Amino acid sequence: MRTTIETAEILTPIGRVILVAHQGRLCGVGLGREPEWVRHVTERRFGEIEWVAGDDPAGAASALERYFSGELQAPDSIPVDPGGTPFQRRVWSALRDIPVGQTCSYSYVARTIGAPKALRAVGAANGANPVGIVIPCHRVVGVGGDLVGYGGGLDLKRWLLVHEGVRLPPERPHQKRLGFLA
Repeated sequence: MRTTIETAEILTPIGRVILVAHQGRLCGVGLGREPEWVRHVTERRFGEIEWVAGDDPAGAASALERYFSGELQAPDSIPVDPGGTPFQRRVWSALRDIPVGQTCSYSYVARTIGAPKALRAVGAANGANPVGIVIPCHRVVGVGGDLVGYGGGLDLKRWLLVHEGVRLPPERPHQKRLGFLA
C-alpha cells in the first residue's frame, strides 16, 4: 500500500526549501542542499510513497513565506508529524517551545525534558530533526553561545538566528566559515 505524501518547493532568501506533508501535517523540510535527504527520510519512514505536488502542504509554504518576510511566529501554527522515537519527540516538542529571538543550550533542553544527563542524546535528536526551521533546532547553541551542529551548515544557522533577532557573540577563530552565504 502506498502512502500519499504532498510535496512543494518554495524559493526563499536561504535558497530552495522542499516541504513534505502527510495527512495535513508537515513531516519533512529539505533546506537547499538536502532534497535527497528529505526524500530518503520520508521513504524510510513511510515505505512506498505516492508523491503528489501541492501548493501549500500543511500550510507550510505560506507560513514559511511569511516567516522569511518578517512574520517570525508564522511557523508556530504549522501542524507537524516528525515521527521519531518517544525521546526524539520529547526533544522536538521542547524545541518548539523555544521563543523566536532566543537560544538555549543542549543542557537546558535536556533538563527541560527531564533527562539532565542526556546531552548527547539531545544533540542526536536535534541532528535527526526532519522538520528544520519549523521545529527550530537552529535555536540550540553550544556553551557560551557558540554555533555548533547544524545540518544546513553554520552559516545557515547564523542567518536564521540573525533573521530572528538573536544577538550572537563574535565568531571565534576556531569557528570555520562554511561559505553558505557570502
